Amino acid sequence: MMTSIIETKDLTIAFGGHIAVDSVNFSVPSNHFKSIIGPNGAGKTTFFNLLSGQLTPTKGQVFLKGEDITKLSPTERTRKGIGRSFQITNVFPNLTVLENVRLAVQSVAGVRYQMLRHFRKYRQFEEKAYEILRLVLLDNKAGAVAKNLAHGEKRKLEIAMLLALETEVLLLDEPTAGMSLEEVPAILDVIKKIKADGNRTIILIEHKMDMILDLSDSLMVLFNGRFLADGTPEEIMNNETVQTAYLGGLYE
Repeated sequence: MMTSIIETKDLTIAFGGHIAVDSVNFSVPSNHFKSIIGPNGAGKTTFFNLLSGQLTPTKGQVFLKGEDITKLSPTERTRKGIGRSFQITNVFPNLTVLENVRLAVQSVAGVRYQMLRHFRKYRQFEEKAYEILRLVLLDNKAGAVAKNLAHGEKRKLEIAMLLALETEVLLLDEPTAGMSLEEVPAILDVIKKIKADGNRTIILIEHKMDMILDLSDSLMVLFNGRFLADGTPEEIMNNETVQTAYLGGLYE
């Protein structure tokens, strides 16, 4: 039996009278690639916000490696090993690509940046940062200022920073959002490389079904904030209830 690295029990959040996530039980084993799908308004991003700590549930719990982390802040969850990307990129725009990643590496080591310290003192952190940039196919942009990157490159940089924080669980919220068709293959290659590396659990929200079917070990379907189905990509695509939900014919 596979041990879960992250799971939820009866996870629920209500905004006024609207229940956005309704008693969702969710479990993902280590080094697994799980995608969360569902029609618009299904509660996918809200569910991600509950996993990462941006929102506090009305009821229910979130567990990481068996530890109840429901009351931990996003920063505390990151220290525990959960990294979250957003639909809008979140990088330091006026620093170089290398500096962005190096600072993330330093934070894990507990070393603060000192303005007057010679850059060679940070050599060990730079070497690790370069390794990560190679993994996300950005090593050729190490000296570029982050704000000058193309949108797809910024998404890769954001993922690099999450990897630098030594996160065990990557929550990727529509990593191809806002990208041109030409940019999508590059971010897809990065995600495939991280998956092939085999030492991280990836949970993905994405609307590009061909991408989801190609990458995912399993899919969970949300509908109106509720758990609808879970299974292999083939099982989910052949599930009549899921097909009905996407066609708009499933009602309370």
